[in-house]
Amino acid sequence: MGQRLICCLDAPSALQPPPPLLPVRRKLLLLCIMLFLWLYMFYSCAGSCASVPGLAGRPAAGAGEAAATAGARGEGLQVLSKLLRRAPSGGAQGLAGPAAASPSELREEQSAAPDPTSPISSFFNGSGTKKLPQAIIIGVKKGGTRALLEFLRVHPDIRAVGAEPHFFDRNYERGFAWYRDLMPKTLDGQITMEKTPSYFVTKEAPARISAMSKGTKLIVVVRDPVTRAISDYTQTLSKKPDIPTFESLTFKNRTTGLIDTSWSAIQIGIYAKHLENWLLYFPIGQILFVSGERLISDPAGELGRVQDFLGLKRIITDKHFYFNKTKGFPCLKKAEGSSKPHCLGKTKGRTHPNIDREVVQRLREFYRPFNMKFYQMTGHDFGWD
Repeated sequence: MGQRLICCLDAPSALQPPPPLLPVRRKLLLLCIMLFLWLYMFYSCAGSCASVPGLAGRPAAGAGEAAATAGARGEGLQVLSKLLRRAPSGGAQGLAGPAAASPSELREEQSAAPDPTSPISSFFNGSGTKKLPQAIIIGVKKGGTRALLEFLRVHPDIRAVGAEPHFFDRNYERGFAWYRDLMPKTLDGQITMEKTPSYFVTKEAPARISAMSKGTKLIVVVRDPVTRAISDYTQTLSKKPDIPTFESLTFKNRTTGLIDTSWSAIQIGIYAKHLENWLLYFPIGQILFVSGERLISDPAGELGRVQDFLGLKRIITDKHFYFNKTKGFPCLKKAEGSSKPHCLGKTKGRTHPNIDREVVQRLREFYRPFNMKFYQMTGHDFGWD
């Protein structure tokens, strides 16, 4: 009898409790986290492929789409952090029990009701919402608007239309729904932008933009009006080689020296006149004036002012630029969505024709009083005289 009792005590008892399942649950928790990370990496790759024209089946939207992807990735990391924070150190309640983080509980923390356009949804399906622009580059032609837009698109919180919509000057009758549909999708906190330089000289544009939103932030890139006029003429000359000379178009009468202000190349440079029209609808503090000259000599400095004006963190800095001696202006060391340097196209930085010095001097005298008035209106001396 005693031997049987000792035997029973020495043998593995069936009455002993089974080994805890805690290690198994830890492994399951780890497996779920690894699965989540795998899904995140898959989404990141999908977002990168979507920005490649050949893979996406349509032209890439540039830095704008990369910004949406970056924003969505950030939201994904936040969700992952919440999941990790919710998991207790023992891991037993990470997958089961009263402290388990169910999908419905996560949604309740994000919002009172599920929102198909929320950042979490955007993380999984790459969506967003199309909004009317909160900021517009309204001018001026041949001032450096394309360079400014391309530089700004590097910022992850800016999404911009690549082509010029010309809504407020040529397509206004199409309506705001049509205009909004042109815009890229954005996430919360991102700014929608567009640029159409002809808005600045369009009489109806200020009232129309104000009707859309009185809070729209406006950006004007200005440049020495004489240099701007010559650049404008150079662009036209490249398309129409048989046009009259710059000198003949500048004057109504060369003998009297009367400037032809009806010629658009001359008219655009009378900045003070056009600005008066905008100030009827927008306060001067809602308009930022960017120097086209400084955009070349100190792009990071001007981009810093623009980012401040838009209420964004200064992400675009000196490290993003290098000076291209061949073109004569700065280029991006690394464009958004690319590992290669990026300069503006061949149509930018054309060599200007030689213009008679007397004509140039006469134009400077013509523009001087308008420039002085413009300096007073903006509170900034651009140093064109």
